[in-house]
Amino acid sequence: MSPVKTFFRSLPACLTLAASLPALTAAEAVDERPDPIRFAKTSLSKGEFFEPIEMAILPNLDVLIVQRRGEILHYDQQDDQIYRVGFLDAYYSSDAPGVNAEEGVLGITADPDFEENSFIYIFYSPSDKVVNRLSRFVFKDRILDMESEKVILEFYSQRDICCHTGGSLAFGPDRLLYLSTGDNSTPFNERDVEHTTDGFAPLNDIEGKDQYDARRTAANTNDLRGKILRIRILPDGSYEIPEGNLFPATDKTRPEIFTMGHRNPYRISVDPLDGTVYWGDVGPDASSDQENRGPRGYDEMNRASEPGNYGWPLFIGDNYPYRDFDYETGESGDLFDPQNPVNDSVHNTGLEELPPAQTPFIWYPYAESEMFPEMGSGGRNAMAGPVYYEDLYPESTRLPAYYDGKVIMHDWIRNHFVVVDFDEQGKLASVEPFLEKLEFSGPIDVEMGPDGRLYVLEYGAGWFSRNPDSGLSRIDFIRGNLPPQIESVSVEKTSGRLPFRLSATADVSDPEGDAMQFEWQIGSRVVKTEGPELRTELTTLGMHPLTLRVTDSNGSVNESDPIEVYAGNDQPKVTVTVDGNQSLYFPNTPVSYQVSVEDDSEVVEENIFISASMESSSPIQQVGHQILTREEQGRIAMTESDCLACHKEQETSIGPSFEQIALRYRDMDGANSLLANKIIKGGAGNWGEVPMPGHASMSETEVSKIVDWILSKAKTDEELQSLPLKGSFDPATLDSNPWRQVFTIRASYTDQPAAGIQALPGQDAVGLRPSRLTRFAFEEMEGIEQAGRSARFADTLSSFKIEQVDLRNIAQVALSHSELSSLGVSIELRLASPEGSMISSAPVNEGEETVIDLGSSAFSDGPQDVYFVFRFEKEPADESLLHSVEFIQEAK
Repeated sequence: MSPVKTFFRSLPACLTLAASLPALTAAEAVDERPDPIRFAKTSLSKGEFFEPIEMAILPNLDVLIVQRRGEILHYDQQDDQIYRVGFLDAYYSSDAPGVNAEEGVLGITADPDFEENSFIYIFYSPSDKVVNRLSRFVFKDRILDMESEKVILEFYSQRDICCHTGGSLAFGPDRLLYLSTGDNSTPFNERDVEHTTDGFAPLNDIEGKDQYDARRTAANTNDLRGKILRIRILPDGSYEIPEGNLFPATDKTRPEIFTMGHRNPYRISVDPLDGTVYWGDVGPDASSDQENRGPRGYDEMNRASEPGNYGWPLFIGDNYPYRDFDYETGESGDLFDPQNPVNDSVHNTGLEELPPAQTPFIWYPYAESEMFPEMGSGGRNAMAGPVYYEDLYPESTRLPAYYDGKVIMHDWIRNHFVVVDFDEQGKLASVEPFLEKLEFSGPIDVEMGPDGRLYVLEYGAGWFSRNPDSGLSRIDFIRGNLPPQIESVSVEKTSGRLPFRLSATADVSDPEGDAMQFEWQIGSRVVKTEGPELRTELTTLGMHPLTLRVTDSNGSVNESDPIEVYAGNDQPKVTVTVDGNQSLYFPNTPVSYQVSVEDDSEVVEENIFISASMESSSPIQQVGHQILTREEQGRIAMTESDCLACHKEQETSIGPSFEQIALRYRDMDGANSLLANKIIKGGAGNWGEVPMPGHASMSETEVSKIVDWILSKAKTDEELQSLPLKGSFDPATLDSNPWRQVFTIRASYTDQPAAGIQALPGQDAVGLRPSRLTRFAFEEMEGIEQAGRSARFADTLSSFKIEQVDLRNIAQVALSHSELSSLGVSIELRLASPEGSMISSAPVNEGEETVIDLGSSAFSDGPQDVYFVFRFEKEPADESLLHSVEFIQEAK
């Protein structure tokens, strides 16, 4: 059985009921925090985005979304569809080795008078000029008129480096437009030099090292980077400087600056009533304080009701000061003074004496914060959401009165929301969790809609990629009776030969304990059941979407997302097995593997494709049924269209082969959008005189998947060569880097059923980690902090877990560490928990390696969680580091 998580989707019945209830119920009393279960996440679009960045909600509740790689998308709430309405040729990737550019299309907002003027503002990095640019466009009748562009503001931004762009746009009262910009500085260590940034403030003012000096931008009064700008847009597209910005129009200053001293204020919001600006600032990476450099890194949550300097890169957190640092000699200078900050960098073109540094209202490190434990721990990326005022929104759909005047903040990486409140003096009064019962995956923008509901744009879990968990959703507050909760739906098999016996179960509950009715929609057929279990037989060939609809005795409804079930063919079963250790691979030791395929039709071995690669994580094993990749979904959508009338996979027909198309477009910026547009609108002249008809009836999502499949055909001869069904492979022959070290054997097979029956793919994969693991493999760390690729001991009792290690035939475990013997350290290896059964122990050796014998312990079959427990007699110092853990096989 393989559960599929379903999100709350259908609310009409319960919202209709809620509208008939009194305006204020016990669930939304002004002084009582609403029950978190009353917030429901309604998915508007899922898996259709490729790096979504920011959104603008229009007065009619349509949503415009910019994607970093150039696309401007339109969610039409009446059609419940995503449309591509514009494209900007943006600089979003770098040819410089090892550089991940973060520029592109970065921000969007709608004019306060959008209903009258149709103006949209976009902040982006044009590919043909080394600037970041703010422009105005006209959006009307589902068309973003690219010819209407009016350039408002642009400024130089250094390229072919990483990182920090800012880019958020927001209007405040009196038509004031606010724009955040990042410090455009490199936080990483420069290669092949002795003295580096090491996760502290980049302060390198050696000539030619400007990208490693944030004083040239964030602390520069004459530069628009590392700032929040405030301007008033005029009707002709020009702008004026409002009164009250940080600097007048004088020498060595820019009058557009409202606040300065920011590292990466990636999301901002503005109080619609009083104009107070809120933002999250993403902080540096040092995990501990160092006397000769300064404080560890903190993310900040800030507010400004008046202009000011917020300190970066001279200060972080609660104005914790850095020391000046000489990158040539490695000598540390004085601590910077927050009351009298001075920018004496050779890269500074502005004033030397800066305004006093202001403090954030929340600041938090990687570790759990003692002052703000509500913020949790782990990776961090602080962001600002909206300020809520209930009087601005319709009573039937707005948030509860409890949140009136409060600010919603969130962390993109931690998928974590809080609500903050301030006293009359503007001091932080409270921090409370928010939306903690809902699941998110990289909430990159959060906006309040004209209906008083929250809208959340999710980037997804993967960096710089198309993520299946990206999405757009609306947060509804359920008044009165709560609908049933569908936690998951499980289908035993999603395909089978006719007659296909379909078996499904669901995990369902009702918050008030109401009686529930269950209706299963299978294609066009509805089956009612007494409980959340379905047993039925499908006798009609084809795809049958399966949806569960649950209604409680008060009429509230919830509906699961559909699961596609195919009757008429059984999905082939592909199995990959490896000999020897089932979780690790070892130096100079090839991995022996075998692939088998079972199917209800004859297996064509030539159609089995087997590959070996290094990947960033272990493959997720699918049980019962497999989730198809976008490419596989695209292949199926293509076979069900008329595409095969003109194109073949490898041979030229009326039109070019899919391989030819892929080879032409695979390295072209914006190829996905360009090809999707050609499929929908049609075209001619690129491959000959025969025109390609348009496919206006196909959805953007369907076409996008087809394009992904087409571009996947651009394989080199080596990539197209399958490994044999049985053999051995040496992981050392594959390229790897610190982020891609999981040796993975993948196998796939698509069957060949009779005519008229849909072919189905099967796949399997096995992933093995290297026998030598760094702190990136350490989980549940207690008393241990991150220190680059190493781990730093921070407590006399420290522990971590390495999950699912196959200990059979492992003779020893070798730990590489700094000199620790003077601290009297003992190491214990335990199973299942830090207090679990101990399998071995040893005192730390003198020197920088400790080897622990596992002896003749009888380890059970299969991988197990192994916990490493460290007991110190003395408090560990900052330089107490663990570099790696290596599992060593028995000699053969």
